Amino acid sequence: MSLALDESSQEAGARASGSSFYLAMRMMPIRQREAMFEIYSFCRAVDDIADNGGPRDNQLSRLGRWRLDIDALYAGKPRTRLQALARSVATFDLRREDFVAVIDGMEMDVLSTIGSGANWAQLDLYCDRVASAVGRLSVRVFGMEEAPGLALAHHLGRALQLTNILRDIDEDAAIGRLYLPEEALYVAHIMTKSPQEAVASRGLTEACAPVVARAERHFRESDIIFATQPRACVRTPRIMSAAYHLILSQLVARGWDAPRAPIKLRRSRLIWILVRGFVL
Repeated sequence: MSLALDESSQEAGARASGSSFYLAMRMMPIRQREAMFEIYSFCRAVDDIADNGGPRDNQLSRLGRWRLDIDALYAGKPRTRLQALARSVATFDLRREDFVAVIDGMEMDVLSTIGSGANWAQLDLYCDRVASAVGRLSVRVFGMEEAPGLALAHHLGRALQLTNILRDIDEDAAIGRLYLPEEALYVAHIMTKSPQEAVASRGLTEACAPVVARAERHFRESDIIFATQPRACVRTPRIMSAAYHLILSQLVARGWDAPRAPIKLRRSRLIWILVRGFVL
């Protein structure tokens, strides 16, 4: 293995260390672990562009360069910094269209086609691109069969992303984003186009309710798939599901009335979920 490959892999591992599920990834077999680090590193890089990339033209340009980098990788000419990712792509037959879908999702944020009064269909497309596409990459690393793997990516990706949207509602509003669907806002009599005004509205609880219900449905569908699969293949996604489902439950228990205390899993609780997943 070349020094360049070692450095690339180490950089991906360092970037992944910021994930809540770093320990779960660390406990995977080395090939799977490296692949998950590379997938996470890619997602973190393009997400940072969408969130902190400066002027819109600059953001679109940087995302465009990532598109070219992915094209080069699949043409057999990966950039030096992506050689470790190329190795994982080859090992687990990761699909180009899933990487491109993640970039497409980040572009939705940059172009404000999501996060500003989108409807249910647009929100679902966004969840598919930024979350379920990552799931489609991940289930190949986990070793799942095609059909149940795609089904799990569909449901668990959406469950996790909808939970993220509910958890980060104030943080997103602070940067001018609101991912609650316009249909839910309308039913809750929230007519303002201002994210900050919307999250301060009395109807926020009613607007969040259908998003909670949809997330719960996707968690239930994920659990059905988990029960039919070899435990070794679904150990890591089950840990992710358990952690995020607990976050959703805590959000519901806290409620949506302002001021809202941030919800974050205690480290002791996350460690217990990890132990239960890997040992018990």
